[in-house]
Amino acid sequence: MKEIIAIIRPEKLEDVKKALEEVHCHGVTVTEVKGRGRQLGITESYRGSDYRIDLLPKTKLEIITNDEDVDKVVDTIVATAKTGDIGDGKIFISSVDDVVRIRTGEKGQKAV
Repeated sequence: MKEIIAIIRPEKLEDVKKALEEVHCHGVTVTEVKGRGRQLGITESYRGSDYRIDLLPKTKLEIITNDEDVDKVVDTIVATAKTGDIGDGKIFISSVDDVVRIRTGEKGQKAV
């Protein structure tokens, strides 16, 4: 099993959720986060003064999936969240040792 963490633009969340449902990926945890990457924030002007916003709002998706579904889920997120502009986000993939469904006590792939 793998954990997929995707950091995307907030305005892309609904499109990504819909696309994930279409590829039968229903389990997702969504968190509103702030961060920065190469973009290093933005500079805006307000009443003649420039100020820097170095932590931008992003949306974090956390998905646990079976190994055979990783490419399908990642490709779906990339295709849906991509704008081609700096700040589109990143996807991190890591291994998951075990999963336990609290309600039933099921473990492993059955719990996903």
